[in-house]
Formats: sequence, structure tokens, C-alpha cells
Amino acid sequence: MAASVARAGCSEAAVAAALADVPELARLLEVDPYLKPFAADFQRRYKRFNETLNNIGENEGGIDKFSRGYESFGVHRCADGGLYCKEWAPGAEGVFLTGDFNDWNPFSYPYKKLDYGKWELYIPPKQTKSLLVPHGSKLKVVIRSKSGEILYRISPWAKYVTREGDNVNYDWIHWDPEHPYKFKHSRPKKPRSLRIYESHVGISSYEGKIASYKHFTCNVLPRIKDLGYNCIQMMAIMEHAYYASFGYQITSFFAASSRYGTPEELKELVDTAHSMGITVLLDVVHSHASKNSEDGLNMFDGTDSCYFHSGPRGNHDLWDSRLFAYSSWEVLRFLLSNIRWWLEEYGFDGFRFDGVTSMLYHHHGMGQAFSGDYHEYFGLQVDEDALIYLMLANYLVHTLYPDSITVAEDVSGMPALCSPISQGGVGFDYRLAMAIPDKWIQLLKEFKDEDWNMGNIVYTLTNRRYLEKCIAYAESHDQALVGDKTLAFWLMDAEMYTNMSVLTPFTPVIDRGIQLHKMIRLITHALGGEGYLNFMGNEFGHPEWLDFPRKGNNESYHYARRQFHLTDDDLLRYKFLNNFDRDMNKLEERCGWLSAPQAHVSEKHEGNKIIAFERAGLLFIFNFHPSKSYTDYRVGTTLPGKYPFCCCFTFKIVLDTDAAEYGGHQRLDHNTEFFSQPFKHNERPCSLLV
Repeated sequence: MAASVARAGCSEAAVAAALADVPELARLLEVDPYLKPFAADFQRRYKRFNETLNNIGENEGGIDKFSRGYESFGVHRCADGGLYCKEWAPGAEGVFLTGDFNDWNPFSYPYKKLDYGKWELYIPPKQTKSLLVPHGSKLKVVIRSKSGEILYRISPWAKYVTREGDNVNYDWIHWDPEHPYKFKHSRPKKPRSLRIYESHVGISSYEGKIASYKHFTCNVLPRIKDLGYNCIQMMAIMEHAYYASFGYQITSFFAASSRYGTPEELKELVDTAHSMGITVLLDVVHSHASKNSEDGLNMFDGTDSCYFHSGPRGNHDLWDSRLFAYSSWEVLRFLLSNIRWWLEEYGFDGFRFDGVTSMLYHHHGMGQAFSGDYHEYFGLQVDEDALIYLMLANYLVHTLYPDSITVAEDVSGMPALCSPISQGGVGFDYRLAMAIPDKWIQLLKEFKDEDWNMGNIVYTLTNRRYLEKCIAYAESHDQALVGDKTLAFWLMDAEMYTNMSVLTPFTPVIDRGIQLHKMIRLITHALGGEGYLNFMGNEFGHPEWLDFPRKGNNESYHYARRQFHLTDDDLLRYKFLNNFDRDMNKLEERCGWLSAPQAHVSEKHEGNKIIAFERAGLLFIFNFHPSKSYTDYRVGTTLPGKYPFCCCFTFKIVLDTDAAEYGGHQRLDHNTEFFSQPFKHNERPCSLLV
């Protein structure tokens, strides 16, 4: 009751004040008038963003300088051959540098204490002019805590860490190669339509081992290019001690994972992708951090705070991880510098921000259903410190590289998340349409084919905020993990092991599975958003699940791999799904439906199980009926005359799921021409018989 009274009190004067402070708020309220009662919230957020940006300008010389923390913090070789070191450890009583270079004497090189919890050290060069700390040597920061405890730590700014042999913890390796990788290719232009291939380097081989950056560059990038994807989203790149965390328990934020190779090999991967015209996004994890202290950020200075909130607020109970204190000046420096590091050092073209829902709310999304009531997105439950950080991060990314792309993983539906900062929004380019894969899994698990609701499918695929772009996907890595099933496995299950040979007749299960696999992907691609995402291997119905080596499976790599060779075998039906995915992407490249206005759905017939819609000059027709085909079926359209159309039930001109090359039954004559007539049907001025 109190909340509703407060909102009702958002006077015209308050709205006018908000419009005066937020340059383009009027546009946001024009698009969505229901946000008007929350104008003061947008005003407050925008003012806090501006105040923080101005404070950075006054105290640090601007966000450009502020976001270059990696140039001074950590360990750096000076022009004179000496070494400059800097750390932020506000809870420390003393800080020292040790390593191979001084025979691991823990106290011979003490840091000097500066203001605001910072410490610095300069070690003059050797008289012999040889490197004081050679490339590849091991280092540690030694912390003397206020209780007198001596702690050996890896610098939060370490650029390379690795684990040797059977060691439990990672070692910090000084990375300063004599001949660092030089980029040869420029960044590709921002794609008109975004088609993302979600990728994990370690599982990219069919062999039961961790694959390398080199393997991915030589073997997987050409496949991605051939499939028609113009963007890859790289998972599990930021260093994580626990492989089975899928890269979501970060221990070293500035280090590229060493389990796949060296930093220079990752740079070569990105550069090679750029040479193919492929945009490369990093799956960045700034929502939380690993609890590891020996080789992570946790307890770096001997306290439970430093980079994190102290006490219960600093712990994520579900993820068993630490939560950043986004209001801290040095935490902002650390995270914004981390964003810039991956853009400039490795050439990434943007980010998919993980765990945005957890960041946006003090409840972290736990136990929340998110009904869509706007009161859920405003008020005391919102963590505005984190929200302001996300605004700053988006501002930095798009200021440095205007063609960069940012994607938010948010399940809550926060309004204006993908609206410009000038409108009071958070500034992301896209958000993930996370309800779509849940809908497909629900249909396959809980409903018979004849009970699928066409209207509900269309609603799920089109239920998105106007002018806030979405990345649609039928399934991602989440559905591939052990404990869940991919769409292919829900559809075909055990028969994938026995009936995928072209030498054996279609069984009803395999026939249904292959046809629905294509239809689900196409309707998601064409109707579900302004971008499309696929997790590696799922495009061809990769058999089995994904399970990383762990104690529960005897540290096996058997399920931590991708069997791309299955698509190369002409005797297996996986090639049909692979061919369809490729041609679907290439048709989108030609016609551009992802960058076109949202589709107009003219039919969602429950009895006939037909869905028809128009987008980008194409007519899409889907027949989801499990047993009926139709002839002379009238479909509405806006275009008169000959009509090049894409359908998905039995016949098409530009794409046909029933074509032989896609494992179909070849029931359609592709030479047929269909003519629309000025005959109104389903509220469309014209129609045609198909």
C-alpha cells in the first residue's frame, strides 16, 4: 500500500524535473507511458551515473585514464629495466614482492604505503642490464595482515596464471614475452544482424581432453564461418581454477585461461576470427567471483572485504561465491579496467555480461518469479550501485569502440536495460530472450504434439520490449549441461545412438525429431528477436549432454567434448541438421530479417496448427500439425503478385525443411510459383494459396 501511494505521488512537477535532468527520457516515456510513474527513479539513476562520471573526471582525469589501471597496478617492467609494482590492499599491515627472482625471500622487497590503501614498489635495474624478473618466472605478493598473519597471494592484476602438474593452486607467472603477438587484421564492422555461435575452447575437440586455442583457431573457426555465423561468444576465457564451473567462478580477472594455451595464442584466435569477418564477444563475469583465496581475489588483503562487501552481503548463497562492492572507488577502477583490458589487449569486440539479474537486485533474483509488475524493477530491492556500474561499463565500451556490442543475461525483464543511457537506460545493445528455450523444453517435456498451443508459442517468441533488442535462442549451453537435455535429446533420446544412419529407414522418432529440430530453430530465428544464438554443436543435434570432469564422473572428459566429425560422415543424418542451420543463417544474411522490424503474425490457427507471419519481405509458414498436410491453404499477405516465401511445413521457395539435403521427404516442387491475389484474409489485404 505504501509503495502504491508513493508512486501515485509522482507529480507532474516531478516528471517535469526528471525530463529536464535526463536528456532523452521523453522518448522512453513516449515508447512506454507505463514507466511515467517511475520517472524519478530514472532521474536518480541518471544523476548518480553522471555524478560518478564527473567524480572520476575530477579525481582521476577522466574515465579514459581511470580505466587504464592495468598500466600501473600489478607488476611492470620499466624503460630503464627496473620494476614498478602497485597493489590496493587497504586491510594489509605490510605488502612485499617475492618470487624466483629473489629466491623466494618473503620480506626483501617491501612496498611503500600510499594513501587510500594503495602500496607501491620500485626495484631498480640490475647493473648487468639483464631482466630483473624474466618472462615466465613465478611471483607472489606477500601480505602481512593486521593480525600478523603472513599470506601469499596472486596479484588481482596478474596477466597469466597456470597450474603445474598435480598442484591444487595456480601459480602467478610473469608474462612479458620478448615478441608479443602483433594483430594483423582490423576489427570487423558491427554486424547488421547478429548471429552468435556460443563457444567453449576446451570442449571444442572430439578427443577426451582439453582442446587448445590453436585447435579452435585451425579447426573450429572455419566451421563457424561456413555455418554463416558472424559472431562468436567465447565462454570460460577469464581464468577459473575449477574447470567444471564452465568459467563462471573467476579467480584471475586479467588472465586468459592457461589451460588452453598462452595469451598470444588467444590473440591469434581473435585476430583470425577478425580476418574472417567474425565479431568476437567475451563472456565477462563481473557479477561475482570465486571464493578461492590462495589463487583468487577473496581475502586478498587478509580481510573479507577489500573487493567485496563484508559480511553476509558479500556472499552469494546459491553460487557460493563473493559479491563485489560496486560503490567502492577501487572496485570500479578494477572492473572498468578489466573491461578495457579485454577490448584493447586481446581485441574483443564486446561482451556478454553474465549474471546481470543477480547484479541488479539485492535479492539476486533468488526466489523471485518476476511477474512483469513494474514495481518489481524499482525501489529498495534494486542494487543501484551495481546498476550504475553497468551504465559506466556500457558507456566505456561504446565510447572506446562505438561498434562494440554488449549483451545482458537478465531473466527479470528490467525495463530500459537495453535503452540508451541518455534515456535513463542501462545502455546494453541486446538482452537474451531467456523465456524462449524454457518454452521449447516445456512443450517437449509436458505436452503431446497435438496439444501445442500456437498462440502461446507466438506470444513467447514476440513478448519483448519495443525497441529493446533481444537475442533469441532455442537452446544454449544451459540446456546442454548434465541434468538437462538438448532439444535433439528431448526429441530423439536413445534412438540417436542407433537410428541416425542413412542406411536405415527413418523411424517415427528420428523423423519427427529431425523435422521439429529444424522448425523450432527457424521459427525462433525468424520470430524471436533481433539476434540469434546457438551453442556449439547443437546446430547439428549433438548427441548426449555436456559434463565436465569432476569427482562425480571419475574426472572423465568423455562428455566434455564436441563431436564435429559426426557432421562430416555422409552416412549419418547429423549432416542434414548441419546443412539446414548453415542455409538458414545464409538466408538471413541475404534477407536480413533479424535487423528488420518485428514480424506481423497473420495466423496462429490452433486446429490446423499453422503459424504464418511476414518479416523482411519473406512469408514464413509453419505447419506444426503432427499428422496433417494441407493443399490450397490460404495465407494472408501484404504483398501482391509473385511472392518469394519461406515456410516450414511442406514447401518453400527459398528454404524448405522438407528438402532432401535437410533430411526431408522431397514432397515439394521447388519450381512452383505462387501468386498472391487481392483477396483479404486474416486482416491482410492480399492472400495466396499454398
